[in-house]
Amino acid sequence: MTQAIQKTLRDSAAMRWTALLLLALAMFCSYIFMDILSPIKDLMLSERGWDSTAFGTMQGSEVFLNVFAFFLIFAGIILDKMGVRFTAILSAAVMLIGACIKWFAVSDAFIGSGLEQWFTDNLNYIPVFDELGVSPFYAGMPASAKFAACGFMIFGCGCEMAGITVSRGIVKWFKGREMALAMGSEMALARLGVATCMIFSPFFARLGGVVSVSRSVAFGVVLMCIALIMTIVYFFMDKKLDAQTGEAEEADDPFRISDLGKILTDGGFWLVALLCVLYYSAIFPFQKYAVNMLQCNLTLTAPEAGSFWASDTVTYVQYIIMLLVAAAGFASNFQKKAANRFSLLAVSIVALVTYCYMGYMRQSAETVFAVFPLLAVLITPILGSYVDHKGKAATMLVLGSLLLIACHLTFAFVLPMFKGNAVGGIIIAYLTILVLGASFSLVPASLWPSVPKLVDAKVIGSAYALIFWIQNIGLWLFPLLIGKVLDKTNPGVTDATQYDYTAPLVMLACLGVAALLLGLVLKVVDRKRGLGLEEPNIKE
Repeated sequence: MTQAIQKTLRDSAAMRWTALLLLALAMFCSYIFMDILSPIKDLMLSERGWDSTAFGTMQGSEVFLNVFAFFLIFAGIILDKMGVRFTAILSAAVMLIGACIKWFAVSDAFIGSGLEQWFTDNLNYIPVFDELGVSPFYAGMPASAKFAACGFMIFGCGCEMAGITVSRGIVKWFKGREMALAMGSEMALARLGVATCMIFSPFFARLGGVVSVSRSVAFGVVLMCIALIMTIVYFFMDKKLDAQTGEAEEADDPFRISDLGKILTDGGFWLVALLCVLYYSAIFPFQKYAVNMLQCNLTLTAPEAGSFWASDTVTYVQYIIMLLVAAAGFASNFQKKAANRFSLLAVSIVALVTYCYMGYMRQSAETVFAVFPLLAVLITPILGSYVDHKGKAATMLVLGSLLLIACHLTFAFVLPMFKGNAVGGIIIAYLTILVLGASFSLVPASLWPSVPKLVDAKVIGSAYALIFWIQNIGLWLFPLLIGKVLDKTNPGVTDATQYDYTAPLVMLACLGVAALLLGLVLKVVDRKRGLGLEEPNIKE
């Protein structure tokens, strides 16, 4: 009877995973908006006059305030002092405000407005930032790109705040339980947003045969409204948990700057943080250019007008099949009976092959890249469960780096060799994208659950914030660098499907090499200092 009275929401597997689902759905929506313009980079050039430099500068602006105004640090402090549920709603509201600004910036209403004239005449020179070469604007940057950058900065503040809040929320609900599985599952589900974005952003932009890039962004705004609703529901669940446990939502001790000092002087923390920035910098900035890279390296022939493959219906059918791939593959990880597990795996594999065939028939670069998170959805829970019960987190980071290097070098040197080979190029692209997604799944399953082993629980929000801040430096810099390198190595190119992506891809592969070296160092440090990164999270 006493045990029944003391049982809380956290002790119920159904309630724990419901809380996780709410957080994952909010991140799912934010992932869609984060890359909402990525699959229509070619349309941004033709419809709004954004060259690669303007596109890259705008994309990099997402994390500008987080890096240079240290907003992420403040977000971590807010999280530690105000708690998960307050910060979750705040982050969703901030994302929605930024999304609305970005939508207006690319809408037809902005064209010819006084606001467009103001942005044309201003923000062409930012003292100090221009001298340092880190300004989010530049002379000649299209006004719509400048204003969109302002909205994306605000969105980025909320998005990164949401990221550390979700990580802290998972620790709160799953510590001592299946935490790596939970973190891996959250990221796997959230990354379906990438596939959703790749499929539906071009769909809405070309809906009805009339091109409108603002429709794609409006779709993202609606999803950010849904994300806000998810965080409000989570708020009440989390509040009930605290009422049951008697835990205070705010930190028991006031935040002190010296707490940050303890984190920053820890060598293990810095190795994990640098691994994070190198690894994520080779993935997220690439996502923003991946569709255009495929357009430049694949031989694609548009399906015959009026056919099923050129219709709107095929978009819905392919998305349903994609969800079947993800759902069946994800569910297979939780089946205790081998027959059920293998049956679901078989369904997932057949659906994946069907999806890939449809992508080939549609001759669409965006639907080809949309397979990126699908293998991750399948294997991330497996990897998370392995880390929970067997450990080897640092080893997984090393393996992820090796796969990352191989994939970027394949895109740089192997895929262009199949230009003109419609079938061979598609096969190479699919295989490489799936492996890259699998590589990416190694990070959330191994890196994020390692952070609580390195820092005190009282400042874990600040620790995640510092890691995200360091990560954001790369997420600001590399979209900008890729755009500049593209323009420098492709002088005079005006057709967005004719760029040579070799130099940017080699640059990203070098990040993988640096991550590999750091991963090997981390394994040595872990063995010498006994950080426990190779040990399981669940002690049996």
